[in-house]
Formats: sequence, C-alpha cells, structure tokens
Amino acid sequence: MDQRESLKKAQTVVVKVGTRTLTHATGKLNLRYMEKLVRELADLANQGRHVVLVSSGAVGAGIGKLGLEQKPQSIPEKQAVAAVGQGLLIQMYEKLFAEYGLVVAQVLLTRDDFNDRKRYLNSRNALLALLKFGVVPVINENDTVAVEEIEFGDNDSLSALVASIIGADLLVLLTDTGGLYSANPKLDDNAQRLSVVEQITPEIRQLAGETCESLATGGMVTKLMAGEMAAKSGIPMVIANGSEADVLPRILDGEDVGTLFCARDKCLESRKRWIAYGQTAHGRLIVDSGAKKALLEYGKSLLPSGILEVMGDFEQGEMVAIEDQCGNEFARGLVNYNSGELQRIKGLRTEKAAEVLQRTCSEAVHRNNMVVNS
Repeated sequence: MDQRESLKKAQTVVVKVGTRTLTHATGKLNLRYMEKLVRELADLANQGRHVVLVSSGAVGAGIGKLGLEQKPQSIPEKQAVAAVGQGLLIQMYEKLFAEYGLVVAQVLLTRDDFNDRKRYLNSRNALLALLKFGVVPVINENDTVAVEEIEFGDNDSLSALVASIIGADLLVLLTDTGGLYSANPKLDDNAQRLSVVEQITPEIRQLAGETCESLATGGMVTKLMAGEMAAKSGIPMVIANGSEADVLPRILDGEDVGTLFCARDKCLESRKRWIAYGQTAHGRLIVDSGAKKALLEYGKSLLPSGILEVMGDFEQGEMVAIEDQCGNEFARGLVNYNSGELQRIKGLRTEKAAEVLQRTCSEAVHRNNMVVNS
C-alpha cells in the first residue's frame, strides 16, 4: 500500500498546533485560524475518528491579554502569563467545539507525569477514557507550574509522547511551513519540499534550522526529534502548513501534503517507549568499546566491568544514558544501583563487585530495562 494511502485508515489522530500558527504577531489569538482548525478536527470526529489536540498558545494568549510587548524571561512571569492565557485558550476551544456538538477536556501535563511510571499509566488511562466518551482532549504543557527541570520546552515532544502513550495511528504537526525542505524556503527560492522521509538520517537532521521566533520555543529540530520518537513508536508523522485549506482532511485522504515521516516496521513496545522517551536521564554511564559491542551487536546487559565513568547523581531504578568514550549516547536504561555504588564497582567483574558491596551483584542495567538506538 502507498505510504500516503495508509493514512486513510488512521482512527486515532493527534494534532499539534504551534504558537506561531495559533496567534498573531501581537501575541493575541488568531480566532479565524482557531475556527478553521476546530472545523477540520470536528469533521474528522464526525467520520468516527478519535482526535486529540495538543495546543500551544497559552503564553502567547496571555501576552496578548495583558498587553505585553514581548515574552517574559523569568519563570514566575512565564507562569503568571500562562495562567492568564490558558483560561482564555480553553474557553475559546470550548465555545468553538460546542458549535459542532463536541465536548472538550483540558489536560495539562508536565515531564513528571511521564517520568513516574504510575503517573504515566494513569495519564494514558485518563486519555483513553476521554476518547471512549467521545471527548476531544486539549493538551498543553502545564506552564503555570513547570520549571526548567520539568518542562518539555516545546509541544512537539509533548505531542509525540501523547501519541505514543495512547497508541495513536497518526501524528500531525501543524506549523507555518509546508514541511521539511532541502533548504530554508524563506531564504532559498530553489528549496524543494520533501514529500516522504523514510528514515531520519544525519543528512536529514542537517536540513533542520533553529527557530528565531520570539513566541515559539520549538523549530524544525524539535519536530525531527518528535518524528524520530513517533517513528520508533510505530506512528507515522506529517509536518504541514496549518494555514492551507482543508489541510487535515487532505492529509487523511492520502494527498501529497507536507512531509510524511514513515513509521518503523519494528517499533518499541509500550514499556520500552516509556524508558526511551517518557523520562529524562538522571545520569550518564561511559562504557568501553567491548561493552558497547556487547550491547549493540549481541543484545547483552551492561555489566559493571564495562563501565569507565559514572556521571551524575541518581538512585536505583532511575533512567541513565549510556554513552561511548566519544560521548555518543547509544542506549539508555533503568539502573540497578545508585551512583555511589556504581562509582565503587565500575570496571570490576561481578564477583569482585559483590565483595566490595558485600552483597550479590547483578547487571548494572539489565537488557529488559534497556533501549538501544538502532
């Protein structure tokens, strides 16, 4: 089946819309665009599909409401502005969706909701229950309580995590560009849109530029990160221009709109997705070449003997990144020891490690609790 044709079968669709698309340059909400977006989402819902909206714009809406000239820089000011804007945002969505007979639910998430396995599963169950009731979840990062240690920083990553957690069939990122291009289309008239990306390679990553918009926090870099997350979760992703006419129905009809990032045939199961993407790394383990080969080529667990350096302060059961001697992360997993214990037994064989800790020792990171980059 054609890669675009397969999108017609998508039953659960997560749509993310960015700040630049939702708001005017003044920061105030673009009501005409919001009406267009809601109409298209309602049309998908009327077809019997489940739709989830991940919406930016709270801070931007708050800036417009308060008459500020620029985005605040301090965390307390960002939180205050988000608190003002979030109420305005959900009020508009409730009003617009109600015109089509649809009920919305506001869902605010922080990174902590994904770090903790129990909260992760609770979030999943709540979202699935909302979809069962025919409700449209409107999701945003909880900017009112988020601080630097727990914030996503962009709703691209959040939307990919949401798509993964509910097992969506399609993720759509609506932005102000027509997709991924061979060069920056704002600077190069010869830039060509890429219709399909089979795999996110280093060459593809080089095509992504940084964002310079005052209200936006993402950019094409974060969208590629979201695409990689979605692909490894078995979910195709489309980046498209949200301002195009009937953009969502056309994507779901299999038209050549935006850039399609293909899903991996071999995707991670649910728990491995949580390990890979649901958590932030609490530390880093630098391993030797032998350990790297054992993990990548032979599917082995990581033993203390293969660890050269232990970086960070972490507890048993927390997630750590596993890197080679050049600093390249190639795996991550849940560690069986705290950082102090690993400092004492790094480089030691299991028998010697048991003598040092005065107890039976096992793998530093078991294979079942590890995700390897492929």
